[in-house]
Amino acid sequence: MKKAVSCALFVVYCVSSICAQDKVENLGRYFDGFSGCFVLYDESKKETVVYNESKSAKRISPCSSFKVVHALIGLETGVLKDENSSFQWDGARYPVREWNRDQTPASAVTFSVVWCFQQVARKVGKEREQYYVDKIGYGNRDLSGSLTGFWLQSSLKISPKEQVEMLKRFYHYRLPFSKRNVDIVKKILVLSRNNGTVFSGKSGSGANGDKAVNGWFIGYIEKAGAVYFFALNIEGENRATGSMAKEIAQRILRDKNLL
Repeated sequence: MKKAVSCALFVVYCVSSICAQDKVENLGRYFDGFSGCFVLYDESKKETVVYNESKSAKRISPCSSFKVVHALIGLETGVLKDENSSFQWDGARYPVREWNRDQTPASAVTFSVVWCFQQVARKVGKEREQYYVDKIGYGNRDLSGSLTGFWLQSSLKISPKEQVEMLKRFYHYRLPFSKRNVDIVKKILVLSRNNGTVFSGKSGSGANGDKAVNGWFIGYIEKAGAVYFFALNIEGENRATGSMAKEIAQRILRDKNLL
């Protein structure tokens, strides 16, 4: 009970520490057709920009944005050796072309290959998964869903503000993982390097049947000695994919001259 209370207090502290510095912006023009929110933390200014305050505090399934943490858990437990470990494809045909081949942790994160991280979950096991999710204080810490799907429109949920707080701790080596393993995941998350700006991120998509209803894009930008952490989520009856969330986030970040 004491452990659960301390984790809950940590989450409340994290969210309130961001809320205290919130600068609300109307970014609704970017989210046409979606219920969306955006959180951006400028570390040099200690300032958080938020669009849609209530939704930014709402906990939602992380879907494949959980791969940031899941890769760390896999590495820390020894289930994954490094970014070049091998996942053997079993020959099953998946709707995403890039999934239909052998993978590495790097490609599994890049292409959000669900079957790879289902393998990781089976090898890590529920007890160790729960241990690390509790130790991190990740969202609602609820792994009551299936071992191979608790992060996929299931029991585990986290808010965009909590995602930003998690990314800050990840970036500054304040999560319960070795520096080596954090550095491996940081390398995997890099999307582009352009004129000294490093753009890192991870998308996530959640479905209800064949309808895409939950899209995430989270990450950070390193530019001119400053770091900017962000999380964007969209929900809708369809088309709310991680790819769409990434597209919207990039438009906002470009308009803010961060990309």
